[in-house]
Amino acid sequence: MSVEAKPHAPRVAAGTMVVVVGPSGAGKDSVMSYAARHFAGEARVQFVRRVITRPADAGGEAHEAIDADGFAQRKSEGGFAVSWEAHDLSYGIPSGTLAQLEKGVTLIANGSRSALPAFAAAFPRLTVVLITARPDILAERLAARGRETADAIRKRLDRAVPEIVVAANTVVIDNSGALEDAGDALVSLLSETLAGNG
Repeated sequence: MSVEAKPHAPRVAAGTMVVVVGPSGAGKDSVMSYAARHFAGEARVQFVRRVITRPADAGGEAHEAIDADGFAQRKSEGGFAVSWEAHDLSYGIPSGTLAQLEKGVTLIANGSRSALPAFAAAFPRLTVVLITARPDILAERLAARGRETADAIRKRLDRAVPEIVVAANTVVIDNSGALEDAGDALVSLLSETLAGNG
């Protein structure tokens, strides 16, 4: 896997990058969407639109679609603060996010556990949010998707979860119960982060 970070400028960012990670089935996208609805219209809280080598109509998150050649060119031109590869796709966090942080904006990005060291290198003020859920809940949600066999799901859940060690605050939010509970926890965290920016 290739993971790269663009070295950040020596200036101290006034805002905070909040990167959200979690295993498949934890409901990361649902929790982020809940928080996005809460902060709709709040200019100081922005959700990063990732650049992905995936068609725009592929479903899932709203992203900027790009082909592999376009991604490689943009990367070579310094267009990404962080970029990584996973599941045969390339992902990028636009370099413009650095300028947003300098203005005191709180940014929320959908990330990857494997890319956390690159996030820590690129963003001087970083908070990591790990969305998780009990193994039985993860298995139930993965089965409901209908994308994998029961054996494939079991193997996925048996894989060791990589330890998250980065130079940042790390917060764990359990999404085993009602979405509102996990969503409100993220909203509370973001509100506190916003109050601390400056």
